[in-house]
Amino acid sequence: MNETELYKELGKLTKEKDKWRENIPYVSSLLEHDSAKIQAKALWLLGEMGLKWPSEIACCVSSVAAFLNSAEPLLRERALNALGRIGRADFELIRPYWKDLFRFAKDGAPNVRLNFIWASENIATNSPQLYADSMSIFAGLLHDTDDKVRMAAPEIFRVIGKRRPEFVEPYIELLTEISETDTNRVVRIHSRGAIKAFNQGQSHAADE
Repeated sequence: MNETELYKELGKLTKEKDKWRENIPYVSSLLEHDSAKIQAKALWLLGEMGLKWPSEIACCVSSVAAFLNSAEPLLRERALNALGRIGRADFELIRPYWKDLFRFAKDGAPNVRLNFIWASENIATNSPQLYADSMSIFAGLLHDTDDKVRMAAPEIFRVIGKRRPEFVEPYIELLTEISETDTNRVVRIHSRGAIKAFNQGQSHAADE
């Protein structure tokens, strides 16, 4: 099977969620393929499989994490995304690699920085307490040189602010300023969304 045919096969499998569990070993084996395109597709699919079947993906996590050190930005971003999805389902599976993820906040490739944010959002959805001492890193990404990164950066404040508003409170003034003055409309909208989630989180905490 050539690269094009294999890629189409993986695309078909992506839609056949009832076959994911039994195909985890097969998709994992494709991480050793000589095509970066196939490896990237396999990484993405393993992330989605891991979100649904975390215990079954445990054997593959170290292989996924190895791609964090790839020279190919696409493979780094896909590894980040996969670890985020798996970590959302079961943080303990990715705990050994979690601290290493933060170096990608300064990766030279914008899409890698973007996927670092997305991975962090996924993990923070069910484990927000992990980010108590890391919010300044995401605050720095609010000023990223890339528009897509800046559009995503407020979203981690939204996810965490809803659950642990005290982590976001020191950055509300900054988010307010960005929501009013940033040149990018989506950045302004997402910053307002983060502020709204923070306010909801505070209200919820007060009611408990």
